[in-house]
Amino acid sequence: MQKQPLLESLNLGDLKLDNRLVMAPMTRSRADNQDKAPTDLHAEYYRQRASAGLIITEGSQISQRAVGYINTPGIHTKSQVAGWKKVTKAVHDEGGKIFLQLWHVGRISHPDFHEGNLPLAPSAINPKAKSFTPKGFKDTVTPKEMSLPEIKQTIADFKNGAKNAWEAGFDGVEIHSSNGYLLHQFFSRTSNVRLDEYGGSIANRSKILFEIIDAIKEVIPENRIGLRLNPSLNGIFGMTMDEESIPTFDYIIENLNKYNLAYLHLSEPFNDVSDIPYAETEIAKRYRPIYNGKLIINAGFDQQKGNNFILEGLADAVAYGKLFISNPDLPERFEKNAALADWDESTFYTPGEKGYTDYPKMD
Repeated sequence: MQKQPLLESLNLGDLKLDNRLVMAPMTRSRADNQDKAPTDLHAEYYRQRASAGLIITEGSQISQRAVGYINTPGIHTKSQVAGWKKVTKAVHDEGGKIFLQLWHVGRISHPDFHEGNLPLAPSAINPKAKSFTPKGFKDTVTPKEMSLPEIKQTIADFKNGAKNAWEAGFDGVEIHSSNGYLLHQFFSRTSNVRLDEYGGSIANRSKILFEIIDAIKEVIPENRIGLRLNPSLNGIFGMTMDEESIPTFDYIIENLNKYNLAYLHLSEPFNDVSDIPYAETEIAKRYRPIYNGKLIINAGFDQQKGNNFILEGLADAVAYGKLFISNPDLPERFEKNAALADWDESTFYTPGEKGYTDYPKMD
């Protein structure tokens, strides 16, 4: 029987992945301790899923100012680094590969996380979304426009997060520049109306991303840096597309070719954007010809669609999210064309083992 494209090995820079199934980054809110540090439970969760070609961890805040959700782990303190060391050891002991996702939520936060201070953002524009606070969901507020020193500090925080991830034993990092969070807020004219060097033109609105990549490659190898983008995100996480959205991502992705990155991780549209004349409905088809490096694609893929995308040359690997929650041995199930277990959405963000480490492998 012919081998499925998803189950073939793949080289990402100098890393060899055993297969092309990537475990997508997913917030799971299990760091319910004062330090917001990963625990033995996190180590077990990721260990169970180590047969993925690559695991990308849940988004992990690069500073206290980057927080926007309850019980999410960080990568800016010694106790957090110590916690992540348990995770990377558990995954590596099983022969797996794992990248840490570096995260700053920007305006998708709430003063409850910042001792009453406003969240930081490119511009003082309320995303009119919800923030998941310790006291439940609350409406977002108008954030504080970042000063130039605050932008420089944030770039330094991304660099420090990458350095800490390397110290914790990760194989690399993914810069979360997607899904309406801080960097995505800089890219968009609807969330960035700055008049300085970080606003206005497409090049200016993209500038912070390239400064972050340049900073991170000073502390870890360039070919161990990945990046996530969601070009056609609209109406979710407070983001609104406009005529410059796709040209902005065209510019960013063309310029990523100047780097020797591990990969570019793109999302197909999260919702139907076919009625928006300036949205792109087929992300991989648009950007596969533009980007010269390795491409990971995600959002709503099943086994057949994943195999087809790789076979057609539209992507090098496919990231699966919820399927990895309920099927810790997903590559083995695909290999045997076995039945897939359903996930329990009510336990996605609840503390403890239930819905986290208690999904069984195949008999």
